[in-house]
Amino acid sequence: MSHTVSPSTPLSDAALDQLFRTARTHNELAGEVSDETLHQLYELAKWGPTSANMSPLRLVFVKSAEAKAKLGPALDQGNYAKTLAAPVTAIVAFDMAFYEKLPYLFPHTDARGWFDTKPEDALHTIALRNGSLQGAYVLMAARALGLDCGPMSGFNNALVDETFFAGTKVKSNFLINLGHGDTAKLFPRSPRLSFDEAAAIL
Repeated sequence: MSHTVSPSTPLSDAALDQLFRTARTHNELAGEVSDETLHQLYELAKWGPTSANMSPLRLVFVKSAEAKAKLGPALDQGNYAKTLAAPVTAIVAFDMAFYEKLPYLFPHTDARGWFDTKPEDALHTIALRNGSLQGAYVLMAARALGLDCGPMSGFNNALVDETFFAGTKVKSNFLINLGHGDTAKLFPRSPRLSFDEAAAIL
């Protein structure tokens, strides 16, 4: 029995601009980001692929004044003011115990057994890689929903983990400030490498 493949339709130029070509990293973000939008953001980002569907991403959306006060001490000086001023900061993290969810996420075989006996450093590499992939999906989902983003490191990971993930195997990866930016306040865009500098077709 033959199967036909339905070709996907490329996104419009306007959509590609919003996601990639004209999207920028914003240092100053304002406006409102509703809880509903944050739910929509996750509901989009969760569909991105991960190894064995392991989905190690864990998110904390720091939005309230109380939560911002907890995050503040972990921020580097250069990131403090802009992060506390942003409507929301997403703590993008990954769960080192991701394998505990695999009987649900990958039920057609014993995938838990592939990982639960691995040494800590191997688990860290696997969870970090796939959690970073999912963090990129979060950023793109935010852009797709009309949000501007300010992804960054520049914080004390150990303090964030102690403050927000105590008693778990969840580790922070990076932060994304979310809101609405002013393009007039952006620096000129930095260049990117050309195809020939960064890629090859063999």
